[in-house]
Amino acid sequence: MTKYIFTTGGVISSLGKGISSASIGKIMESRGLKVSLVKLDPYINVDPGTMNPYQHGEVYVTEDGAETDLDLGHYERFTKATMTKFNNVTTGQVYNSVISKERRGDYLGKTIQVIPHITGEIKDRIKKASQVSGADIVIVEIGGTVGDIESLPFVEAARQFRLDEGYNNVLYVHLTLIPYVRSADEIKTKPTQHSVGKLREIGIQPDILICRTEKQLSDDIKEKISLFCNVKKDAVIEARDVESIYEIPLIFKEQGLDRLILNHFNLKHGTTDLKDWRKKVIERTINPRHKVTIAVVGKYIGLQDAYKSIYESLIHAGIQNDTKVIVKKIDSEEIEKSGARQLLSDVSGILVPGGFGYRGIEGKIEAIKYARENNIPFLGICLGMQCAVIEFARNKCAMKDANSTEFKKSAKNPVISLLEEQKGVKNMGGTMRLGAYPCRIKKGTIAAKLYKKSIVSERHRHRYEFNNIYRKSLARYGMIFAGIYPKRDLVEMVELSTHPYFVAVQFHPEFKSKPDKAHPLFGGLIKAALRRG
Repeated sequence: MTKYIFTTGGVISSLGKGISSASIGKIMESRGLKVSLVKLDPYINVDPGTMNPYQHGEVYVTEDGAETDLDLGHYERFTKATMTKFNNVTTGQVYNSVISKERRGDYLGKTIQVIPHITGEIKDRIKKASQVSGADIVIVEIGGTVGDIESLPFVEAARQFRLDEGYNNVLYVHLTLIPYVRSADEIKTKPTQHSVGKLREIGIQPDILICRTEKQLSDDIKEKISLFCNVKKDAVIEARDVESIYEIPLIFKEQGLDRLILNHFNLKHGTTDLKDWRKKVIERTINPRHKVTIAVVGKYIGLQDAYKSIYESLIHAGIQNDTKVIVKKIDSEEIEKSGARQLLSDVSGILVPGGFGYRGIEGKIEAIKYARENNIPFLGICLGMQCAVIEFARNKCAMKDANSTEFKKSAKNPVISLLEEQKGVKNMGGTMRLGAYPCRIKKGTIAAKLYKKSIVSERHRHRYEFNNIYRKSLARYGMIFAGIYPKRDLVEMVELSTHPYFVAVQFHPEFKSKPDKAHPLFGGLIKAALRRG
């Protein structure tokens, strides 16, 4: 019978529920169990696909083309689980489904209420994710903070789960903050007591507390938390700040969190001490032999989470190359004001990520020109590839008016244009080219050497594509079309014949990178940057 772990958060937001949930998944896998994870998001948007990155952070795309919360990226990076559209549930999805059923008459004239209809829909979706994954343990993260009005139906559904599935098949983990008052040199447990009290008011008694703290918790403090929060002392887990988020599974395992969970579920399974994880990931993260600086030139640099998977993929590539990657975050609009040389002269590699809209585009193009002309290793992703094509057409092929129809519909040389199937699209949500598509790689290219395969599968999220009309013109000046989507002959990867490492791709390789298995294109960028020095 499937076991369920519900993760809630209290006191403040952004405590790290997603990373904690992913870390629990990692240590459960280390005991030989198959896991899956579900994120419950309280916002009324159907998905984050139409949200501004400054509002929500990055949109994480699954294999099956779902636009989801960025925490699903943590789940895939830490565990072997593959996320699907069933692994992210939003208030918008839940209410949309319930209202649609009501309009069809599925409820046979009943009054539709939050309980049992909304909570029932939430539970059905969690169980659907469980069925699809076939997991032994499903970890369900509830977004927001306990006490938020938006998340109450999700918390109530979690409460009902134990009634439905049985005490030993459901476990509640509460992530909370233990603040340190520097002026008094004291750790304060009162916010945690209040947070657990609020959770108990709703009807949930947490079984395990994960306490975020910057100071070590003494036995006295743990005993106090145990007494006032009605949680066993050994179930008070300390979560201090660490150098790398990838240390967290080890910290949880050292405190016996996996044993606590297995005991609650009455499960007996094998064990591993995560030696490979420690050796391949943690040691190289904390004590790397080399160091390199990579510039990320983007439009949403002001928010760390806007390029979360990009930054993590650079860390993974650093681990692979035994290198500390220093990320220099550069707003592309600043390049428009100050020039590329002033901001990029001290970096060994340049990455231009995806995005939408014209703001900051000329700064991205100028950064790419600087990388091309100065033989600086370059990786362009999605919009980054489109900007690379525009730059090459303008400055190498003498098409001064080359542009994308996204930015200039009447462009005389639209080297980037709207995908054919997008021309009749009216609704913006969930209508892009989304999810995994195959890509055939040309022999003898940088991509072929890195992937060591002729066909790869990568995830997409875009409406615009390379305009095949210009393929011969750009090839004449040295652009190599290194990857093609065979079914529709779409350009997915471009390289430059005269450059040591100039690779740009229409897809999002960052969604397939892991700390113990860096994506080849990111690994290649760091290796090329190290050669440059």
